[in-house]
Amino acid sequence: MFQNTDEIKQAIQDICEEKNISIDSVIEGIEAALAAAYRKDFGNKNQNIKVNFNIDTGDIEAYDIKTVVEDRDIEKEAEEYQKIKDSLREGEEMPEGIIRFNPKTEILLSEAKEINKKIKLDEELKIKLETPNDFGRIAAQTAKQVIIQKIREAERETILSEFKQREGEVINTTVQRREGPNVLVDLNRTVGVIPIEEQVRNDNYMPGSRLKVIILRVEETVKGPRVIVSRAHPEIINKVFSLEVPEIANGIVEIKAIARDPGSRTKIAVSSKQENIDPVGSCVGQKGSRVQAIISELGGEKIDIIEWNKDPQIFIKNALSPAKIINIEINKEEKSAIVKVAEDQLSLAIGRDGQNVKLAAKLTGWKIDVEGTEAIEETEKDTEKKETQENIE
Repeated sequence: MFQNTDEIKQAIQDICEEKNISIDSVIEGIEAALAAAYRKDFGNKNQNIKVNFNIDTGDIEAYDIKTVVEDRDIEKEAEEYQKIKDSLREGEEMPEGIIRFNPKTEILLSEAKEINKKIKLDEELKIKLETPNDFGRIAAQTAKQVIIQKIREAERETILSEFKQREGEVINTTVQRREGPNVLVDLNRTVGVIPIEEQVRNDNYMPGSRLKVIILRVEETVKGPRVIVSRAHPEIINKVFSLEVPEIANGIVEIKAIARDPGSRTKIAVSSKQENIDPVGSCVGQKGSRVQAIISELGGEKIDIIEWNKDPQIFIKNALSPAKIINIEINKEEKSAIVKVAEDQLSLAIGRDGQNVKLAAKLTGWKIDVEGTEAIEETEKDTEKKETQENIE
């Protein structure tokens, strides 16, 4: 049926090997598509068409497949079925055990024996159908379409599997273009999407710009796998530091917590597993070389590196740096802290728009209230005044 059978066979084998596609799945796809094409152009609604395609010879055989059922009055059965169906109320389902002869997939035993005298109940009867000469051209076109579709499906599956395994990985990308609010980046085998909520305001998203991104997740869509990547996710800080700081990469220094305002400022808490290793110094690097490389990679985002401590008072004090702290009162039950600072340190401790104290609270996991010395003095005066008044009374 096929012309140039050897060429078609070789082409299928080569493509299957290159794309890691099962030959059997391609043949099954071709047979299913050929059956649909035959049914559309040469068949009828009561035929259950199956097609066999022999890849070695190129031959195509079409069959009408029926299951043999017992003889019965199918007209009477159809009438009774329709009566029951008409009596059903809206939403009711057909009672169990009610059957109806299906001329597309079934054939009565007496009719089947006219074709094959040896056939028995429940066996499958294959009625060979004529394959018109014109079907060869249709078959060739169909096979080509199926192979293209199988290639696309295989590539989608490969991309889906590959990037599912790489979720959480930081990779280098190049900006391709904007598409509405989203930024599209080149991931070599596919395109990554940076949604607006995963973008950083200071980043350069001009086409051709190089960026490090973290692979967040892979979504299956009608158009294929959609790889979501991020520049704003806190985990990118962890990954970038692991790339730049060998002590973090080999586990000597550990990042305990990260608090980030993407594009503006990040605080990270680090600790060392070896007493002779300074965790902050390791991250900063000689003359700030390591942290400056990270800041440059993040588009100028400020980074505060502090030493983690299991004592919440010390940890909170470190987290509020560079502000100088006078005293910290903590409430372990409510996990809250009142931090007292000199008046000239108040704005530094709180930060612009409360950024410093917000990041410190997020980093430590404690609710932090900052008070200046002036407020403290007023509170102390009010307390003394109240106590004096009570003594007079």
